[in-house]
Amino acid sequence: MDVSRPRLNPTPAPDLRLDLRAPAITKIRAGITRGSLRVLTLLLADSVMLTLAWEVTAALGTPTDSFGATGPWPLLVVPLGLMATVGLYDTDCARRNYPAIVKALTLAQGIFLLGAYLYRPGLILVSRSEFLISWVLGLGLVCASRLGIDLLVRILYRQGAARWPIFLIGHPEDTQPAHQLLTAQERYQILGQADLCNTEWSTTLEHIRQLGVSEVFVCSWQALPEPMFVYWDLQRSGIRLRVLPMGLELPRRRAEVKMLGSLPTIQFALPSIIGSDFWLKRGFDLVVASLILLVLGPLYCAIALWIKRDSPGPVFYRQTRIGLKGQPFKVWKFRTMVCDAEALQKELEASNEMKDGVLFKMKEDPRITGIGKFLRRYSLDELPQVFNVLAGEMSLVGPRPFPMRDVERFSTHHFIRQEVLPGITGLWQVSGRSDIVDFEDVVRLDVAYIQNWSLALDFEILLQTIKVVLAKQGAY
Repeated sequence: MDVSRPRLNPTPAPDLRLDLRAPAITKIRAGITRGSLRVLTLLLADSVMLTLAWEVTAALGTPTDSFGATGPWPLLVVPLGLMATVGLYDTDCARRNYPAIVKALTLAQGIFLLGAYLYRPGLILVSRSEFLISWVLGLGLVCASRLGIDLLVRILYRQGAARWPIFLIGHPEDTQPAHQLLTAQERYQILGQADLCNTEWSTTLEHIRQLGVSEVFVCSWQALPEPMFVYWDLQRSGIRLRVLPMGLELPRRRAEVKMLGSLPTIQFALPSIIGSDFWLKRGFDLVVASLILLVLGPLYCAIALWIKRDSPGPVFYRQTRIGLKGQPFKVWKFRTMVCDAEALQKELEASNEMKDGVLFKMKEDPRITGIGKFLRRYSLDELPQVFNVLAGEMSLVGPRPFPMRDVERFSTHHFIRQEVLPGITGLWQVSGRSDIVDFEDVVRLDVAYIQNWSLALDFEILLQTIKVVLAKQGAY
């Protein structure tokens, strides 16, 4: 009896598209045209400016034939190559890295000088005036052109044009602050957001594709059920993925990503206001404080005479405040209250308008004199604190020093603000002053300043202080 062999179903050919790693036609990365246009624009602008610098140099400097038969091509290739090497064509932020531009073009001039010397050993064919003029003009023209391009791009962003379409993924408590942060940048157009704990990834991906998103920001990494699938699906769709660590309180300072084995880590710049940074800040304080006294000397005298005529008592008021490392010192102010103001404060504690009671603030404080209201409205009562700055007890910018009554009510995490010199003005003052009624917000602003200090930030806060004072924002 013949026993027939069982019929086997033929094994279908494997579909390589089922393998995540299989080759596939990947969509052209979204925004590649715009990125290429940015690079070409910067290259063209830099080339024109550098060429113009050498043309002007040829007209003003000593006529020379610096490169002989090699032609003028090194005058562009070398500096543009160095600028590309340090990343000056990579991102929008890179075009504003003026210190890197100075370094790259200065190094290029050094290479030119070395090449001119080695071209004919023992004989330098390039005049010093030619190198000096071309270097100064090159730096000035390139930086000016990039500044102009940056201003033009900012204008386009503010008008809603040329914005980068993005999508947010994460929990609502993370996407909400991320939305505020990215909106403030003015260069992004947020087309939507999703929480993958409540939505299928396939549905979200299809929605992202239909919106024409160029970049996805992940605000809650733990919200991704399968990070590898998310990454590869976005990669194959030509969409970039970026992680925005909203759940972490990270210093907002220059940082770089370094690998620790297979794990990426974030390395931040050295802590601020330490070592040379401190002396740089101290020198800035001394120069500006001296200028304030020279320029505003007549105003000091006028205010002093007005106070003497308005109410009995001294012109200046010296109150004990807690400064660096918790050390008490006497802060100078123009007197704006009656002489027994401190004794009367105990009777007014019930009217304190600060939520947690750490600070004492009243909009209608009966202890304030007639001229005191005017001085406080424009913060003129703070002017004598310039004397504290010159004495090294305060800085122009920093956390405000508080009386012992307030410091005694501090929680442990509040004392971090006592680790730097107190200031006449700070982030708190330019962010609302007396309109901020939660002391935790005050501490948050102070810590943000300490973490992100720079001389440029001090200068910016001083300018903002003038604007806030003139507008009388939050003053009483």
